[in-house]
Amino acid sequence: MYGISIFLSDDLTDETRLYIQKMSTIGFNGIFTSLHIPEDDVALYAKRLKELGNIAQKYNMRLMVDISGEALKRAGFSFERLEEILAMGVTGLRMDYAISNQEIAEASHYLTIGLNASTISAEDVEELQEFNANFKNFEAWHNYYPRPETGLSSQFFKEKNRWLKDSGFRVFAFVQGNNQLRGPLYKGLPTLEKHRYDNPFSAALDLNENYCVDGVYVGDPRISERTIHQFEDYNCNQMLQLEVSDIGSQYFTNILGKHTNRSDEARDVIRSAEARFKKIARIEPETVLERKMGSVTIDNIQYGRYMGEIQVTKKDLPGNQQINVAAQVVPEDCSLLKLIKAGRAFNLIEKGTL
Repeated sequence: MYGISIFLSDDLTDETRLYIQKMSTIGFNGIFTSLHIPEDDVALYAKRLKELGNIAQKYNMRLMVDISGEALKRAGFSFERLEEILAMGVTGLRMDYAISNQEIAEASHYLTIGLNASTISAEDVEELQEFNANFKNFEAWHNYYPRPETGLSSQFFKEKNRWLKDSGFRVFAFVQGNNQLRGPLYKGLPTLEKHRYDNPFSAALDLNENYCVDGVYVGDPRISERTIHQFEDYNCNQMLQLEVSDIGSQYFTNILGKHTNRSDEARDVIRSAEARFKKIARIEPETVLERKMGSVTIDNIQYGRYMGEIQVTKKDLPGNQQINVAAQVVPEDCSLLKLIKAGRAFNLIEKGTL
């Protein structure tokens, strides 16, 4: 599942409401927010949370609220009156600090509870069991990391998730935005450091497919329209959309369209399974160019029976007089290349049309 983050430091604008509606329409079914409240904004935060809860209910979206015990009280809510929070449209609480395992266990009988995925231990699990917690309502949520170089390492993340899954938890994590970023650093809010400057769409797929993650939320307030379209196309028909730049080859239009990576996956290139079976005219040699990562190539007549084969390079490769470079995957989409495994469909479209 996918979700977005909406923060309560400002009033909910019409633009924000439209964003929530749009993301719900393309298959996002969760909202994450925080109740870590400055002293002078308690009443405003409570009011905004109620409004956000109404919107979540309208679009049938989950609403997970990050809290500490003190913040919950200051906002006028209580663990003894959780029905009030549920009535507002809140479906889950991500427990932060100053909340005991006994309080967490008792709350787990009323709504979904998000535990801190990075810090939960075997001892916590045992204690929650002793307090008769409802483990069906538990989820493990990783943090996001605003400061560059502080995001989790891939190895730690993978090992932690393996333990969490073995312990019965569903795992949630964050990817960064690429349109409106959250202050004060404006450096993205990913869980994994390696994703900080990637396309949020490729980062989300990476989490889903390679790290045993059940739910991915965009940590920042917005993603770009082109990234929204990439999520939409994937959610609707499992198609990866990659934009390519025209670099002047007369065979640019030959490489556009839908492709499938061959089932015998190559190490260095993505090979279109369909390309060599299309009827094509003679492909003449063009200027020999270095095949940088993301180069879209088509074999020319000098490659004999391979003429017409279309490839996308996964790494930098030298120029070859038998291979024409017909286009270049735009930088924003190069992080998708490592996710195009054997048998995966993808669509090459002209830059600016996504």
